[in-house]
Amino acid sequence: MADVNVSATVRSEFGKGAARRLRREEKVPAVIYGHGAEPVHVALPSYDMMMALKNSNVLIHLDVEGKKELVIPKAVQREAIRGFLVHIDLLTVKRGEKVQVEVPIHIEGELAPGQHLLEHVYNALPVEAEATHIPESVTVSIEGLSAGDSVEAKDIELPRGTSLAIEGDETVIQVLAAQAEEPAAEGAEGEGEGAEAASAE
Repeated sequence: MADVNVSATVRSEFGKGAARRLRREEKVPAVIYGHGAEPVHVALPSYDMMMALKNSNVLIHLDVEGKKELVIPKAVQREAIRGFLVHIDLLTVKRGEKVQVEVPIHIEGELAPGQHLLEHVYNALPVEAEATHIPESVTVSIEGLSAGDSVEAKDIELPRGTSLAIEGDETVIQVLAAQAEEPAAEGAEGEGEGAEAASAE
């Protein structure tokens, strides 16, 4: 997993006005919580966080006005249209501590020949892993699968030290048969109009 260094400042102003002022300063509001401590409200540099969040489950070495914290992103809010960061929840972690996270699923291989659709029941796999060794992704092979086949959570090979946070028999990926559209009956409308004309005569 990737890890980055980010500096933060404690904030005491809240609300939409304060958030707008932070955005003008190219900062994003965030809250740090965990281990039963009181939440700490901070401001983070927007660009640094945008770059950090390009890595899934990034480990952040946070410097809060001289106090060191080890955190992972737990919830990220973005503006719907332009995608800029609106707010971030950060969870404090310790080395050796287990945390529950969602890990992106990487698909490899090709389905069996035929008209098939691949359905992602889970786009990311819920797992439990050591906070400083969270896998960046897990790989799922769909090689040779056809309609009716599926991949269950227990079928996915996990890195050492990582375990499932869902039941093993839960379906993660399934293959569906593509529904062919029925062609419209050619000339049906014309035949109907002809029959109506004939009966009218």
